[in-house]
Amino acid sequence: MDRGVFIDGKWQMRSGLERLAIADPATGDHVGSTLLADEGTVDEAVQAAERAAPQMAAMLPDERAAILNRAAHLIEKRADDMARLLTREQGKPVADNRKEILFGATVLRYYAQEATRIWGTLRPAMAPGIKNIVSYHPIGVAAAIVPWNYPVDLYCWKVGPAIAAGCPLIVKSPPETPLAIAMLVDCLHEAGIPDGALADIPGHGPVAGAALARHDRIRALSATASIAAGQDIMRNAAGNLKKLCLELGGNAPLIVMADADLQEAAKAAHRRSFSNMGQICITVNRVLVDKSVYGEFCSIMAELTEATVLGHGIDPGVEYGPVLNASVIERVEQHKTDALAKGGKLLAGGKRPEDSAFSAGHFYRPTLIGDAPLNSLPMCSETYGPLAAVAPFENVDEMIDMANGPTYGLAAYIYGKDLDRMWTIADRIECGGVGINVNDVSELQAPFGGWKMSGNGRELGPEALETYLEPKLVKMRLRSAT
Repeated sequence: MDRGVFIDGKWQMRSGLERLAIADPATGDHVGSTLLADEGTVDEAVQAAERAAPQMAAMLPDERAAILNRAAHLIEKRADDMARLLTREQGKPVADNRKEILFGATVLRYYAQEATRIWGTLRPAMAPGIKNIVSYHPIGVAAAIVPWNYPVDLYCWKVGPAIAAGCPLIVKSPPETPLAIAMLVDCLHEAGIPDGALADIPGHGPVAGAALARHDRIRALSATASIAAGQDIMRNAAGNLKKLCLELGGNAPLIVMADADLQEAAKAAHRRSFSNMGQICITVNRVLVDKSVYGEFCSIMAELTEATVLGHGIDPGVEYGPVLNASVIERVEQHKTDALAKGGKLLAGGKRPEDSAFSAGHFYRPTLIGDAPLNSLPMCSETYGPLAAVAPFENVDEMIDMANGPTYGLAAYIYGKDLDRMWTIADRIECGGVGINVNDVSELQAPFGGWKMSGNGRELGPEALETYLEPKLVKMRLRSAT
């Protein structure tokens, strides 16, 4: 697939823009290519969105809901083809990609319902004869920046509430994985979204992303990105004070209490550490284990890590594929080297696979570091690759300090049997979501986002609509009925 940019209801193959080749990370084979948007492309998309904004704002909630429901139906019909294409460009196994894509359709169906629940309130007045009516209105032209790790799903997290709220949306797709997204855009277009109300313009962050953040006629921007990218977005958006929703990086701890089922906790840690080869914002980076069960837990986790079977994600039954590109491997190597130099111990992995079948791709063995010092890179920075670090703790207060030490605050997980105690611990952990005996903190009907340097604003749940809506008070004096 050689794709262009989607603006004003049309795919455009234009000259003058850079074209980027897309390679299969498992084999290096050519998969397709994409045009890359520049600042002029962004401005053209904004002009088309402004023309569509009145139509989107005037559209009845049921009409917006119908578009989202039709799009979800089309996505479900094409999920198998989309999943295979996404595996070819991104590496994640087909089964995981199909799950991602179908959840994206579910997200659209959820916001189809939420579109009909945007209501106002009648507020009390401080004086007689006054009525205060609070209503919510589309903010206008909005923008979104989507990452490459779960591109279809996270696209739906942004486009669903934007359409539900009545806002045109300009999306900077990830240049690394823009191909399955093109199929998603076709679904939305065929579902009836008005011309100009959706633009899809892949591009690099410092060019297209910065142009979106700077543009003074874009009133809101939702981005899933690294902390550094989020900081750049805030700096570029400061001049026009646009509303921002930023879901940024994480360095999630998984805490194993002394009374935990160690097999269950280790399996959960293994899956959440190495699913999508650790290229997830809520990946388990750090495993903090009560010292009384530390040795046993490390043995179980190391055995699971060594037994992980890698393969091309397109092949049936494969659960763990390649990383996206060479830069991920370089970062994992850097974090591994730093942890070992500071006193950590290599418990599993730590190298490229030796089988020649993997030589053409970006494969790296899932890696486990034991006795990881708190100042080592895996314990205080986001690896965003297949590496997890384990460290023991003496008591709950020390563990809380360890969990809250980094500047990240997106997700944390706790495994144990004393639910009262774990609930108390969860209240003390500084992050946007805590999983107790579950290794996931995303829930369709609940807000998702981070504390501290992991971002601001929320996606999912009804809270996601807040990015795309502005409240308005109408204060009215009533005439006397007599």
